[in-house]
Amino acid sequence: MKKSLKKSGQRILRKFSRASIRASEESKEHIKENLLGRVSHIENIKLLILEWGLLAFALIMLAITQAFWFGDSYAENVFTSGGTYTEATIGNIGSMNPLFATTNSEKVLSKLLFATLATDDYSGHLGPGLAKYIRANENGKIWTVKLRDNLKWSDGEKITNEDVIFTAELIKNPAVTTIYDANLSGVKISENESGEIVFELANAYADFISALNFPLVPKHVLQDADPKILVEHSFSTAPITSGPFVLNAVQQNSAAEETVVYLASNPEFYKGGTMLSSFAIHTYKDKEAIVAALNAGSVTATAELHDVDAGKIDSGKFYQRNSSLNSGAFMFFNLNNAFVKDVAFRRAIRQGIDIAKIRAASADNLPLDFPLLSSQIALTKYPDLGVRDFDAAKAKIAEIAGGEEIHLNITTVNYNNLPEVARALAEELESLGVKAEVSVFDENQEFISNIVSRRNYDILIYEIELGSDPDLLPYYHSSQISKSGLNLSNYRNSLVDDLLLAARDTLDKELRTKKYESFLEYWVNDVPAIGLFRSNLTYFYNRNVRAYGDNLKLVTALDRFVDINNWAVNRGTKNETP
Repeated sequence: MKKSLKKSGQRILRKFSRASIRASEESKEHIKENLLGRVSHIENIKLLILEWGLLAFALIMLAITQAFWFGDSYAENVFTSGGTYTEATIGNIGSMNPLFATTNSEKVLSKLLFATLATDDYSGHLGPGLAKYIRANENGKIWTVKLRDNLKWSDGEKITNEDVIFTAELIKNPAVTTIYDANLSGVKISENESGEIVFELANAYADFISALNFPLVPKHVLQDADPKILVEHSFSTAPITSGPFVLNAVQQNSAAEETVVYLASNPEFYKGGTMLSSFAIHTYKDKEAIVAALNAGSVTATAELHDVDAGKIDSGKFYQRNSSLNSGAFMFFNLNNAFVKDVAFRRAIRQGIDIAKIRAASADNLPLDFPLLSSQIALTKYPDLGVRDFDAAKAKIAEIAGGEEIHLNITTVNYNNLPEVARALAEELESLGVKAEVSVFDENQEFISNIVSRRNYDILIYEIELGSDPDLLPYYHSSQISKSGLNLSNYRNSLVDDLLLAARDTLDKELRTKKYESFLEYWVNDVPAIGLFRSNLTYFYNRNVRAYGDNLKLVTALDRFVDINNWAVNRGTKNETP
């Protein structure tokens, strides 16, 4: 039994051994066939492997090169927030109270520091500013204003209806001489139960919204100030503001007769913060100083120069933009003075002077014959101004003089080539046998108080704002012959008074047109003034900054700041998706 088991075990071992040998041999053959046998094939495909490797490497390098060289194609150069914009102006800054802004420097400062109830928009039309809405009743005598929500002064105090009423009453106060009082004269102001401010007019006024384009001042700061000496209040040097900027610092350079006012962006401004971090106003004594400052890179821009100055400016550094304004320069005759009050004398002057020669002194400005613009109102007819007849005019003036020597004082301000225009007029008057002396003043509060308010001139060469909508009542209605009024000619004509009131009262465009056409007939016949030129803004600004938009329609030069939130000086890159 044991032998039998032993033999059986031996047979199993021999079978297992033979199976193992066969499996080993088969494995060797399989490895030889499928692995070692194919190694030799690598030699056949190594060139192909190398070619594919080189192609992949080339593609990778090409992608890297393209990203390096064409990376700018996927990045846009854009204006970014931050930086300081500097603008050069002419005129001293005697006060930062916006109610007393008279020099160009003060007006620019007022526009940047203070917001108004109504303001011009991109199209040159008036609309709500600080006001949420401005509405008139059916007859145009009652106007209601609602302030926007959450308005604040730069000191964090709320801007309220009380501030509006306080400012309006301050403007109406005869002890306060300001350019805003004419349109608010006789207007009653109150607050109704709905929290609206109500302006009640004695007569209908179709364009009363223009009278609401005045800056607010804070009641909580000025309520205890004496109106007679308001300009001397500390507010005039350290104002609390409501506009796009706040006062930061003032630097005086007496040696160079230059003042720099530094402003910082106002986070409380109702339109939101500006892209600019700050704005600096550099005041200079004359245009020559501004040209030097521009070319030296001391300032970014200026609105004080004209086309004739373009050759003095480095065109490689600065752009030049020209924009027509709804303003005009006129010769205003003071009808209270000897000789000038004689309408025959005024007609003779208009007939004898070479108006084209006088206008040529205004450089790049356009001629203006009448105190109405086609952009304001489309008139169907204009009165005839007649033709020049020098000899007839000179003979008439000699007849009026009756052997007496006539002396006239021509007064103007140092702005927009007006002194050159005044001197050209003086030469024309001299040729007609009239002695003329030219007086040039800085346009400041003293000039307004001592010259304009007192009508201390025979002829005033001066620019006035004509507005987006025609309204000549402030300049030619007899009610405006006052210290605070703007009837610069002291012109009286009861029929003209009626026409101006009727034109202002009516909402009927056709009727309004006829009233103004009739007014122009009297204006030409009575010669209270002679039109000279329409104002034009020439703006030079650095090529690396963004100033006011190309599509902006300006009514006044200060309207360039309508889109001040978008002005910028800093640049950066913004990546785009390829």
